[in-house]
Amino acid sequence: MQRLRIKKGFQAKLAGLPADSRIDLPPPEQVAVCPVAIESVKPRLLVKEKDQIRLGEPIFEDKARPNLKFLSPGGGTVADIRFGPRRVVEHVAIDLAEDENPVDLPRLSADQLAAAERGTVVQHLIDGGLWPLVRALPFRDIADETQTPPALFVFLDDLEPFQPDPEVYLKGRLGDFAFGLKILEKLCPAVTVCAHRRHKALVETIDTNRLLLLDGRYPAPDPGVVLYHTRKSSDQNSSWYAYGQDLLMMAELFASGRYPIMRTFSVGGSGAGSAQHVQTRLGTPVGDLLNGSSPDGPQRYLAGGIYRGRPVAPDSFLGLHEVALTVIPEGDNREFMALFKPGWTKPTYSRAYLSKLNPEILNYNCNRHGGLRACIACMHCADVCPVDILPNLTYKAILAEEVEEYLQHGLLDCVECGLCSFVCPSKLELTETLVKAKRQYRKEREGA
Repeated sequence: MQRLRIKKGFQAKLAGLPADSRIDLPPPEQVAVCPVAIESVKPRLLVKEKDQIRLGEPIFEDKARPNLKFLSPGGGTVADIRFGPRRVVEHVAIDLAEDENPVDLPRLSADQLAAAERGTVVQHLIDGGLWPLVRALPFRDIADETQTPPALFVFLDDLEPFQPDPEVYLKGRLGDFAFGLKILEKLCPAVTVCAHRRHKALVETIDTNRLLLLDGRYPAPDPGVVLYHTRKSSDQNSSWYAYGQDLLMMAELFASGRYPIMRTFSVGGSGAGSAQHVQTRLGTPVGDLLNGSSPDGPQRYLAGGIYRGRPVAPDSFLGLHEVALTVIPEGDNREFMALFKPGWTKPTYSRAYLSKLNPEILNYNCNRHGGLRACIACMHCADVCPVDILPNLTYKAILAEEVEEYLQHGLLDCVECGLCSFVCPSKLELTETLVKAKRQYRKEREGA
């Protein structure tokens, strides 16, 4: 077992962590897929409203890679295709039928998997709709199935405060996890399981010869962070990764021959009411995930964690890669005489409030407590950046359109963890700017 300590990062004292138990939710009446949640895909719809669709049938494909199809998590009637700004497909919702008539695929047992060629395994993952769970650095897009990566990492979690706990979703399923590892080893011989040291007892029960135990604060167990601190050459920059629950789905696909639809989700945040783990279907509505709890006052709903989450509406759905629903109060009410209050319970990274000395768990909200201003060169962003880039200087180079300069600063090493924006006292959207620049650079490189 190897060990790696990440010195930088930040672990906020957040209220609303999910309970370390799991409940099963009642079956939903409607499920959906969310093309908008998959950044690198340009969807071409294969269905229209009122169409009948089977569980596991394709709903859309990637225009750039037509063999990459995204399957329906339910069988029934296509009830709603919602478009957002610029005709972006936000979701395709399906009213579930009593008989969902699932699509059957070939099964591969452990013995058949051992004898199978790599191409057979890849095609089975593509046909079963699970290839999008395998992603590639540095852009975190869906891996190119025609390539063989220099390394493949499996992460149990990434220390985002409200993500599912591996102790919960792996309970009773270590055999499936081991089968999932065997599947990934067909894609790349160098598969490493990465876990934080707080899960040491769990990872010691996993049957693998390649374990990496990580120590440090968020985002220590992140693919980009681990690669940055372990790579020996630039050839490794295109390494692949997947997460623990992805392996469980792959194992179920190979064993059952059907598109797997059950997953463990976490619901957390100081506005969540009942913070807990829930097991339900892929594409379950956000309202169903709340399990009847009614948060007080205006809330912001995030598909994902507090640092990387995507804002969603209460009547929307989570995407394929999203396993957490975070609920945070908007906090848009004005506070009387706020300037003269010491802020014992008001969260801060710097020493602006006395809460820096408060050891208690704190309630967060979305109030920025101040307006946007120019960078003051406080270097808080550099203090927490786990890959040692200087986010403030990279940000300024991006605004100046100095491409070579921001690449030299390490833009492609950015792990999109969100910490630079989180700790910035000037309220600059550093992460958003860096991520947009990475996406733009990717498009320009592909178009060259």
